[in-house]
Amino acid sequence: MKSAQAGGWWTEILAPYAAQTGGRYIAAFGDLGAPNVSSGALQGRQVFIERFGNRAIYGEVSAVDFSMRAGLAMPDASADFILVARAFHNWSRSEGVTERYMAEFARVLKPGGVLAVEQHRAPEGANTADTAANGYVPEAYVIAAAAAAGLTLDGRAEINANPADTRDHPFGVWTLPPTRQSAPRGEAANPAFDHTPYDAIGESDRMTLRFRKPG
Repeated sequence: MKSAQAGGWWTEILAPYAAQTGGRYIAAFGDLGAPNVSSGALQGRQVFIERFGNRAIYGEVSAVDFSMRAGLAMPDASADFILVARAFHNWSRSEGVTERYMAEFARVLKPGGVLAVEQHRAPEGANTADTAANGYVPEAYVIAAAAAAGLTLDGRAEINANPADTRDHPFGVWTLPPTRQSAPRGEAANPAFDHTPYDAIGESDRMTLRFRKPG
């Protein structure tokens, strides 16, 4: 079984792999069991399931609730792989969220299971509270959170590193491709904004880490 937090991009890659290797892809997002669940959340889940409904390509794709209320709605020791892509900057801005989710990942992973993390990377020694609003957190923040949940750092790679990323962009990491934000959040895009220097940087500098559950 393979579990990931995803909206579709990673599903296109991982679901076929899971299907071809005897696994099963489970997306973790939204909380359909919440008392105040929105119609948009319900529709989003349905659209996701329909989009990846071709079993010949994707195998059996499903989705489970993932929230502070629900945790990660999967049984103990039921997943052999969990992927978290670019989420820690959001979680770190509210007290206890990172800790809650990391503990849930540790609970759901099988002994020997892997948590993979891809995340926009702040410079080491930076204060997470200062960098998270711009989309970045230091590697040390993620590693410490994993250790507190009982997960061991098992590998790291620089495949997603980008030394050209200065991390001081006007609209945070979202100024860079592929988002290419050109105005404050909630405002219309600015057609006069010069994307040239940010397109030249390319995508963000990102950490790529592998943690393992002992056992």
